[in-house]
Amino acid sequence: MSSAPAPAKASPGRAVLGTEARLFLREPGSLFWILGFPVLLLAILGAIPGFREPDPANGGQRIIELYVPTAVVLAMIMAGLQAMPPVITGYRERGILRRMSVTPVRPQAVLGAQMGLHGVASLASALLVIVVGRLVFDVALPGQVAGYLLALLLAIVCALALGAFISAVAPTTKIATAIGSIVFFPSMFTAGVWLPIQAMPDLLADIVSYTPFGAAVQALDQAAAGDWPSWSHLGVAALWAALLSLGAVRWFRWE
Repeated sequence: MSSAPAPAKASPGRAVLGTEARLFLREPGSLFWILGFPVLLLAILGAIPGFREPDPANGGQRIIELYVPTAVVLAMIMAGLQAMPPVITGYRERGILRRMSVTPVRPQAVLGAQMGLHGVASLASALLVIVVGRLVFDVALPGQVAGYLLALLLAIVCALALGAFISAVAPTTKIATAIGSIVFFPSMFTAGVWLPIQAMPDLLADIVSYTPFGAAVQALDQAAAGDWPSWSHLGVAALWAALLSLGAVRWFRWE
């Protein structure tokens, strides 16, 4: 009698992804800042009565409607700048990536798993923000779905590429955290957290439109209104994503 075939073993990359997913889910702090904080911010802003009223200065749009794309991008900023770099630099600092380089599991698997997990978490947060905006504050769903998804994808790539770049140039976890914090606040400003981009003076709004998150927010806002996002905004986001990705590849060190 022939014996039953042995169960197939999981590939090294899949095993790494499973392990990183379990570790990621054990970090309630990261999960809150990526999944919970953008929704909480939207709820706090929506509780302000004036933010729920049409504003003639913004073409009749309500302030809360302007903040939905901002809250969507905020989750990506949290994932790319605050959550991912300390994990990757911590693995490098403790020699985990160096030890993995002599095993069938390549260090690239860890980087890919981290970027994939944080990307999925960012998408989940975006969905939560859109659902809360619709159900609680009657914010219309994106009118140009394909354009919205494209802008959303570019925004996620920008955020994760920026996080990978910080991970590349920061030799230690403390320095990665410090750099992430320094870049974090300007990124929130350009995303419109402190002041919606539509309410900024024209010159400032033009400057912000050349930043990765400023361009992404404006592209998302245009798609939400039912228009195809401006190719200039999409192009700026794509250019930043390419440059940051190239920089991360150029300077990334496994040891």
